[in-house]
Amino acid sequence: MVSTTYRWKNKKMENSVESKLKNEKNTAPENQNNDSISQAVIRKSLTVAVTIFATLLIVSVVLIILVSKKIDSMAGADAQIKLSAQGGFSCEYSEAQKLYPYGDGVIKVTTERIAYLTLSGSEVFSHSISYQNPQCITYDNNVAVFDRDGYSFTILNQDGVLFSKPTENPVKAVHMSDNGYVAVICGSSDSFGDVAIYDSTGEQLAVWTSYNSGFPVCCAFNSDASLIAVSTINTSGAVIIPYVRVFSLNKTSKGYDVVDNAVYTTDDNVIFASLCYVGNKLCCFTSNALYEVKDDKLSKMNYDFSAIGFVKNVGNNLFITYSDGISQLNKLAVINSNDSMIYNSNIGAKIICVAQNRNYYAISVDRRVFIYNTSGTITNDYSVDEDIIRMEFLSGNKLCVVSTGGVHTIN
Repeated sequence: MVSTTYRWKNKKMENSVESKLKNEKNTAPENQNNDSISQAVIRKSLTVAVTIFATLLIVSVVLIILVSKKIDSMAGADAQIKLSAQGGFSCEYSEAQKLYPYGDGVIKVTTERIAYLTLSGSEVFSHSISYQNPQCITYDNNVAVFDRDGYSFTILNQDGVLFSKPTENPVKAVHMSDNGYVAVICGSSDSFGDVAIYDSTGEQLAVWTSYNSGFPVCCAFNSDASLIAVSTINTSGAVIIPYVRVFSLNKTSKGYDVVDNAVYTTDDNVIFASLCYVGNKLCCFTSNALYEVKDDKLSKMNYDFSAIGFVKNVGNNLFITYSDGISQLNKLAVINSNDSMIYNSNIGAKIICVAQNRNYYAISVDRRVFIYNTSGTITNDYSVDEDIIRMEFLSGNKLCVVSTGGVHTIN
């Protein structure tokens, strides 16, 4: 009895062990499959997480670089300049309106006198005039003062008056070249007008009178003054016809010969209000477009300028201010000699004035002054505490501004 029971218990235990082993054999593949699936899910999750992390890291690095560059480019934007604390002198607003930065000081122009002053306000020399409506333009080393709709003009530099000339017809505009040549546009009762050309000593080289081309509007010399372009507008017919005439200035043993070089026109009903040479390329501007002489034709360039304000040639790059319409922000575009736009950006609501020399361009807008190099990169950005009337670069790339409170310099 005892032995039977024992054997039964042992048999039961054997059966239990066998059943347990069978169960373990049956569940082993299922556990292995579950482990494989879990590991695959983990690997996939880790891959996704690493990819997301790497992407976020790259995006963060790019944003940090962009933000740092933006911060660097606007580092001077908050630079406040109190103009009265800068070099120069103070004066009343009515006196400031008569001052034009030039050379190492300023030119003061009234109806009775032209004077050259230092930056401290001391007079260097003066010249008596009698102009009803005096206008002053500075170009490189020379200054021209003329009586608009009057009959005289004066050319001077830092050393004194170079020459002063009367004219037979009323003066409308004066343009100068790099080598000191002067082109004077005058009206006429016998023709549409004429253009007289003088050399740097005041000798008259030639006079061109417009009988068929229309009223002379503006002129431009090329770099060596071997060419002069004249924009005219003919209104005698049913439609307005613009012309751009180019004359060659040829030096001979007897003096200079001025001869026709080329005549350009376009079917567009436009007025070429300003001209300039970029190297030997002639650029012609209307109020909203740029034309260039290419392949002996006057061709409109594919730029969208709704309203052009100022055009300046700086290092053979064109700096053009324009807006997209009324109540729109003003923009500045820079076009290089290959006709590529290398800069185009909003600059502000109200442009006061611009200035340039061979290396830099400055623009006053909304009590801010931006200074650019020839490639269109901002080198300085100032916020000023007075309204600026006009400004120019002096020798040494120093910017001189005439504000409502006087004359001051910005380094």
